[in-house]
Amino acid sequence: MKPLLPLEEAQRRIIAMAQPLPSETVPVGEALDRYLTEDLIAKRNQPAADMSAMDGYAIRFEDRNGPWQLVGECKAGSPPCPPIKPGQAARIFTGALLPDGADTVVMQENVERDGDKILLTSDPSPAKGQHVRYQGGDFQAGDVALKAGTQLNAAALGHAVIAGLGSVCVGQCPKVAVLSTGDELVAPGSDTKPHQIPASNDVMIAAMLAQLPVRSRSISGIKDNIDDLCTALESAKDCHVIVTIGGASVGDHDLVAPAFKKLGGETDFWKIAMKPGKPLMAGKLGDSLVLALPGNPGSAFVTATLFLLPLIRYLAGALAPMPVMQTANTNTALPATTQRAEFLRARLDDTGISTFGSQDSAKLSILAAANALLFRPAHSPEQPIGAAVSYIAI
Repeated sequence: MKPLLPLEEAQRRIIAMAQPLPSETVPVGEALDRYLTEDLIAKRNQPAADMSAMDGYAIRFEDRNGPWQLVGECKAGSPPCPPIKPGQAARIFTGALLPDGADTVVMQENVERDGDKILLTSDPSPAKGQHVRYQGGDFQAGDVALKAGTQLNAAALGHAVIAGLGSVCVGQCPKVAVLSTGDELVAPGSDTKPHQIPASNDVMIAAMLAQLPVRSRSISGIKDNIDDLCTALESAKDCHVIVTIGGASVGDHDLVAPAFKKLGGETDFWKIAMKPGKPLMAGKLGDSLVLALPGNPGSAFVTATLFLLPLIRYLAGALAPMPVMQTANTNTALPATTQRAEFLRARLDDTGISTFGSQDSAKLSILAAANALLFRPAHSPEQPIGAAVSYIAI
């Protein structure tokens, strides 16, 4: 019997099958969740000049004990007010440019005003540079604001704009087709007979893909018929990635591999040394990458987390596409593993990480209650309560 492919090798091979898609330039307001394909270089200093971080009064530190003569007012969005001379102060507001001669801001709560005379009331006296944001204190023109491979979340988009960018260079969005097979599947919300199951995997995988920059479409309701499956696969060949759910094993009604072969597909690997998710298959059909996920929900979720999502990230421009492993102490004693790596549905809280008693991959209730996949490498020794273990947050 051919040995199962180790998990890490399978992950390397799925990435080796692919090439990142070409870049495109898009307006920054349309770049949410996209991956930068080149370093983003700041075009301006931030702040552009010394400015106030508080509402108060701009003074010279040499005159820190006051009193001061009020000589002007500095507003945000206005040119700087006239220079400050010894013994003088200017009313200043948050974000306003600091006038020449001033180097410190006294908070308005720490002074009293009597006409144009300002008196310090706090103790001690202000420190030099207090409440001043200096020119380039955040970043300077020419700095790398964001590195290539960064996924642009809300904060990163704000950073791009404040750095002077109106558009960004990002990877294209992969086109993905999700094919769901099985005579037993019916549309969500339908009345079901005992032999039928609502097609939950379609919704689950689509939701996982929605977290990434993809253009996806679903082809559902494919019966366990090789001609129907071939027709569906052919209809998806315009996509960069074709994902099938179910029918990836070796039963009489598991038709993904035979249909794939009939259409001239090239299999790269099939069957992984992991649990759940052993019957995963990957290959190419024309220019499309094909990933055949198992049909049990737990298996589909785990294999999508470890293979599908990293593949999409890589195609879209991510430099580190694999899921991030973190560490926690286990609240559950863990038995030794065999030749298959295991991903146990688990719950992480401030006491540590706890696995569920049942790991049946058909039980969506367990998956819905989990917020982590506890990773057990192949051939791991048993671990007592309190041992450090690795996990992927989900």
